[in-house]
Amino acid sequence: MAKVEIKKPVVDEISEKIKNAQAVVLVDHRGLTVAQDTELRKKLREEGVSYKVYKNTMMNFAFKGTDFEQLSDLLNGPSAMAVSETDPAAPARVLYEFAKKAKALEIKGGVVEGKFYDQAAMTDIAQIPSKDVLLSRLLGSMQSPITNFARVLKQIAEKDGEAAPAEEAPATEEAPAEAPAAE
Repeated sequence: MAKVEIKKPVVDEISEKIKNAQAVVLVDHRGLTVAQDTELRKKLREEGVSYKVYKNTMMNFAFKGTDFEQLSDLLNGPSAMAVSETDPAAPARVLYEFAKKAKALEIKGGVVEGKFYDQAAMTDIAQIPSKDVLLSRLLGSMQSPITNFARVLKQIAEKDGEAAPAEEAPATEEAPAEAPAAE
């Protein structure tokens, strides 16, 4: 079998993975233990990120003609590719957090939503909370004024509810006493 026939399925596999990708991050995985690599793959899977080690030439062929062609300069030395189709910040976030513990893992750079980011910029992207966290913060900030308003209304209603019977009771008792005095 010719070398091209062997390589084409791998290039097609990479092309299929990056076709709908919102983010692709390349890392140098040299020095990771098997246990660390297994843990990293598990964390990436939990975030919906696919992660695989490919030959640089295969990735280079697959990246040609796409937004990810900008990553070609980073394809030297061992490279692994983390791809997310849903959360653009997920690969950077998971890899950055993991790299804090496993110093051997090095983020080379990536493309997020069509724009190239170097290693330093990927660190900044990693600081962006997940979409779910951002949505819950947004809903919390929208819900907070409504909740506070409802709480104030309830307190006013309770205050008026307690004050009204207290005011009415003396008024009804004093009304007959004042009425004869006024006449």
